[in-house]
Amino acid sequence: MKYLPPLKIILCAPRGFCAGVDRAIQIVEIALKKYGAPVYVRHEIVHNKYVVDNLKKKGAIFVEELDEITNTNAPVIFSAHGVAKSVPIEAKNRNMFFLDATCPLVSKVHVEAMRLHSQGYEVILIGHKGHPEVIGTMGQLPNGAIKLIETIYDAKNFTPNNQDKLAFVTQTTLSIDDTAQIVNILKQRFPSIKQPQKEDICYATTNRQEAVKQVAKNVDALIVVGSSNSSNSKRLVEVAERSGCKKSILVQRANEINWEYFDKIKTLGISAGASAPETLVDEIIEAFSKRYKIDVNLSITATENISFNLPKELRSK
Repeated sequence: MKYLPPLKIILCAPRGFCAGVDRAIQIVEIALKKYGAPVYVRHEIVHNKYVVDNLKKKGAIFVEELDEITNTNAPVIFSAHGVAKSVPIEAKNRNMFFLDATCPLVSKVHVEAMRLHSQGYEVILIGHKGHPEVIGTMGQLPNGAIKLIETIYDAKNFTPNNQDKLAFVTQTTLSIDDTAQIVNILKQRFPSIKQPQKEDICYATTNRQEAVKQVAKNVDALIVVGSSNSSNSKRLVEVAERSGCKKSILVQRANEINWEYFDKIKTLGISAGASAPETLVDEIIEAFSKRYKIDVNLSITATENISFNLPKELRSK
């Protein structure tokens, strides 16, 4: 019998799907059952290739812009990341039947930005340029009404029109620690800056980062299961590295694992981004079980029981 070296695996909890992702995927799946294929989805419903590929097999067609869709009665679904105001306007002008899968916590940021703007505030958005959530949030306000700050450098060099009428909102999937540094600089420079009544970084992002912080300091290596275009997954890798686990990487599937990288490790942490299904975590644990005698442990730092309502068109009568 082949000797397998021992490996202690510590699973971060919470990990994987959040309520907003779960809701978005359900919207596509229920729409396919109710209306039949095809169902169009503007942008990846969530940032995970495995999820997107599975929905494609069921009849979902993914596009980046509405102009890629020819006239159709099929449902058109907006992704969990949210869209600019111009998108539903275009859909209405084309008489499209659309369903909005925007995460309610992203919608909260949209409402917040619009409310601040209507009260005469110059709005700052802390986030990553080009991310669909950022494009959607900035697209709630007229051009130039919201300014993007990505880095500490940006925060130090930002010049407002009126520092006494300044407010900020944030992308929901940022690093808690990085964002705190940027916010502290803005508060030092502009003491009267108005901040969100409730934290914009979502509960799932916060919980997953805290779970990784606890595990990272006790393992030789850490894997975050997630896609390379997933903001919250990439932040988890950064959090792990800063928390003391320099051997931390992002992996989409078990077949991507570079086994030399994990040579001679005794302990391994595993987490998953908010858009990564648990089946991919199981797949990676299974891959390690073929090379190590594994002992799987759970590290629980929070419990989650949040769920969001489906759009009224999809709720069962």
